[in-house]
Amino acid sequence: MAAQQHRNDLILESVRRLLRMGATPNLLNLLQKQHPADLAQIFAELPDRERHAAFNILVERNGRLAMEALSELGPEKGAELLALRSAEDIARLSQEIASDDAAALVDQLPEELSTAVLELIRPKPGGGVTELLEYEEQTAGRLMNPNVFALSEDLTAGEAITALQTARDVEMVFYLYVVDERRHLVGVVSLRRLLLVPPDTPLKRIMTSDIYSARVDTDQEEVARQVASYNLLAIPVVDAENKLVGLITVDDVIDVIKDEATEDVYRLAGVSRDDGILTPPKESLRRRLPWLLVNLLTAFIAASVVGLFSHTIDRVVALAVFMPVVAGMGGNAATQTLAVVVRGIALGELTWSNARHALIKEGLVGLGNGVAIGLVGAVLVWVVTRGDWPLGLILMAAMIINMFVAAIAGTLIPLGLRVLKIDPALASSVFITTFTDVFGFLSFLGLATIFVRFLPQG
Repeated sequence: MAAQQHRNDLILESVRRLLRMGATPNLLNLLQKQHPADLAQIFAELPDRERHAAFNILVERNGRLAMEALSELGPEKGAELLALRSAEDIARLSQEIASDDAAALVDQLPEELSTAVLELIRPKPGGGVTELLEYEEQTAGRLMNPNVFALSEDLTAGEAITALQTARDVEMVFYLYVVDERRHLVGVVSLRRLLLVPPDTPLKRIMTSDIYSARVDTDQEEVARQVASYNLLAIPVVDAENKLVGLITVDDVIDVIKDEATEDVYRLAGVSRDDGILTPPKESLRRRLPWLLVNLLTAFIAASVVGLFSHTIDRVVALAVFMPVVAGMGGNAATQTLAVVVRGIALGELTWSNARHALIKEGLVGLGNGVAIGLVGAVLVWVVTRGDWPLGLILMAAMIINMFVAAIAGTLIPLGLRVLKIDPALASSVFITTFTDVFGFLSFLGLATIFVRFLPQG
């Protein structure tokens, strides 16, 4: 990995140097020797002006390689490089790559340009860019490649091999899908099985009718889960009538898993997945500010709880010093629980049916953490205050309460949001922060108010 990165860094520096020198033939020769994935990384790391220049040089000479690099680069950044070209040019270039990759790029173009491109693209037999864009985003229909190779159930093994040998652009040959005369998916045959049986063996005798498939409206996360769970190299896509309409291969699933993981991590922090390190400041501000405003409102709720105990804080000033410790540790514990729970929901491991087990487990972990951290905190308070053990015990008790609340909230809130059809990764952190702050201040200051006569005044 380090060697590959070093190689890419050297190539990137060479590309920039050749661009500055205007050595177009040498630059073109260098770019055409690269794998599309490496080209995508080079384009991603180049500044905007140089990225457009390098892409324009490559696309004029090797349109297929340039478009394959855009597919690896991603729809958003890829569309940026295409957006300055004419609709006719984009329509021509989109024919160089698979329909699903082309659809993703066209969908990210400015609306007027996207419409013009779609009007120029003629649908391919069996489906094309226009048809794919009719499906909802982040569904199997949008993700699939409609050019799927299928065999008639009436063929023999020998006829199937002949059909495979004469076919073009077959994306996946490890699985051969079998359909009836109306193109209903009825079975699947492995290539190995097909080659080992006598040529006159009917496909009906060797095919497996127990097939894992996805509907066109299935969420892409569910598709990725099926592929991962059953160790599939590809999964067929069917319509409402069980007719075979497309194929999703494992490389597309890997992209989905990567994108969904990135999206969940960003959303846990209240950040849009489109907000990258090179995103313009104005755009990043627009995307981040709303959630910060929501956090500000919830912070005032916690502040109002502190205000209820202002008389206690006036009498025992040391409370103001240690108060953030309880809330902060509760927030950290809640973040740990939330990460585990959201991941469990995303992978399908956690549902309401087994939520009780998860709730008990996280509650016990919260109590255990509260006791351990509370003991350490009590000792530190005793050391810092030079012997104020009542305050240390109050902090310990508050820590136990708040970490237990953090564990419960970190489990139930994401599950509740899931039931309400709200993305738990996006909204959970706001509510959980409020819970841990409010209960942290409430438990610490409430206990201090009850036992204030045991605390040193001033």
